[in-house]
Order: sequence, then structure tokens, then C-alpha cells
Amino acid sequence: MANPVNWFEIYVDDIERAKAFYSKVLGIEFTKLPSPDEGEMWAFPMEENAPNAAGTLIKHPAGNPGMGGTMVYFACDDVAEPAGRVADAGGSVMQDKMSIGDYGFIALIRDTEGNMVGLHSHN
Repeated sequence: MANPVNWFEIYVDDIERAKAFYSKVLGIEFTKLPSPDEGEMWAFPMEENAPNAAGTLIKHPAGNPGMGGTMVYFACDDVAEPAGRVADAGGSVMQDKMSIGDYGFIALIRDTEGNMVGLHSHN
């Protein structure tokens, strides 16, 4: 049995600004994906048939970024490390590293587009 989430999309207003933010905070590069309509999609690094969900940043007239929407958590070795890069990347830390008991640790951050996303680690 697999985890039920297999794809996510984070809506953005400024695709270049959002790519720069996530690249700096997570230390990753994006790949442009074809979009079937007027949207623009950039994929987070992904490997087919690997564990965890794959997804994109998306600029699309049908979606708006902001607080209160879907929460996405990014896996990392220690949430304190990427959280420490958030301010320099133009975002803000909403919740510093905190324990969630047997499930590890989380931190909550706001990206340059106003979305709140989470960081999760076991350390």
C-alpha cells in the first residue's frame, strides 16, 4: 500500500521569484514541464516510482497562492537547516522547529508568494 498523496501543485504569482525561493531554501533545481493550457509549470526534482510525492510550482489563472490552502510538507534531514535559509530567500518562518513526538519535527514557513508550507524531519 502506498501513501495516498502522489502529486501536488503550489500556486504562485511570480514563477521566477518562487523558483528562486525554493531553490535557495531546499537546495534544488527545477525542470520545466509542458502545460496543456495557459499555465506554466516547473517540477521539483522527482524520480518515477520513488517514494514520496512529486509536484510543481504552477502559475495559472485558475489558482491563487496564499495562506489557508493545502499544506505541503517537504522532507529534509533537519528542519532547522532549510528553515535557517528562509529569510535570506525572501520568505519568513512562521513556526520554528518543533517536536511532533514520535513523528519527528516540523517547521512552518511562508514562501515569497504567501503560501505556508511545512518542513519535516525525523532529526
